[in-house]
Amino acid sequence: MTTSARSDWPSLGDVLHLDPGTAGTAVAGPPSTPAVLAAEGVRTEPFGVSAIVTESTLNNWFAVVLVLAGALYLYGVHRLRVRGDHWPVARTVLFLGPGLGGVAAVTLSGLGAYDTTLLSVHMIQHMVLSMVAPIFLALGAPVTLALRTLTGAPRRRLLAVLHSRVARVVSFPLYAYAVFVANPFVLYFTDLYRVSLEQPLVHELVHAHFVATGCLFFWPLLGLDPLPGRWPYPARALLMLLSVPFHTVLGLTIMQSTTLLGGDWYPSLNLGWIDPFTDQKIAGGILWAGGEFVSVTMIAVLVVQWMRQSEREARRIDRELDRQEARMRASGTSAGTPS
Repeated sequence: MTTSARSDWPSLGDVLHLDPGTAGTAVAGPPSTPAVLAAEGVRTEPFGVSAIVTESTLNNWFAVVLVLAGALYLYGVHRLRVRGDHWPVARTVLFLGPGLGGVAAVTLSGLGAYDTTLLSVHMIQHMVLSMVAPIFLALGAPVTLALRTLTGAPRRRLLAVLHSRVARVVSFPLYAYAVFVANPFVLYFTDLYRVSLEQPLVHELVHAHFVATGCLFFWPLLGLDPLPGRWPYPARALLMLLSVPFHTVLGLTIMQSTTLLGGDWYPSLNLGWIDPFTDQKIAGGILWAGGEFVSVTMIAVLVVQWMRQSEREARRIDRELDRQEARMRASGTSAGTPS
């Protein structure tokens, strides 16, 4: 593969290249630099599907956080069932499965091992951590579970946090939207991305930041927990729709850029099985297509939630009208009964 591939649309085989016979077509690049030597754990072997399993590791503080979060959630569900209260199984499955499980799949597997080797792998991480896992974490309604489980002072403190001025600001949809849209541009088009490649702690904090900003954006839109200042469904759908062009612009900008993200980081790895410019085009395409798919899907989910809420409201009004009619008939019967 030569650098002429920069002007062509890459195939998936370019990044999942497993044929050692083409290793001699390495892109000319500088030898390993101190920056690469300082990056502990950077994988330089060809990335393949098998690496997702074989390179998995639990040597990560994310693993501890995920296990604790899952254990606390299950403990809350257990407490409710012990006292005879119901908690929907679907919420538990969504929170533990694609929610926490989604975070684990891209940080503790081989995807996490290669996230500083291939920009395309990092972009898959970005999509899952900021746009997929937060949706299912929100649908798991962990705050509602905590409110139903906690009693006394802990519950009062949680309610105080939910009704605080800070909570009202960070859960305001326009604020969350601004943070959600601006963060990737700040990360990828400043020196912060290069720092995250070189510093493992910064790298992990970026992962946590992806999850946090995704939760801030999706929780008020799709979540089931009680949050202050929640918008009506038409406004939520409109805000979700406005997020679609952002992914298109960012993805196309990365694909068409003549400058590599991270500076000379990827060329300095001197990989013979992938051209950094080809990989960057793949990364931009993942962000573009993945972002649009998730956004359009979430708009559909919002519309379904909106329709269900309208149906529930209509049934509530019908029941109230039936009660009023029954009271009027009872009142009329009582008035017509001779003393």
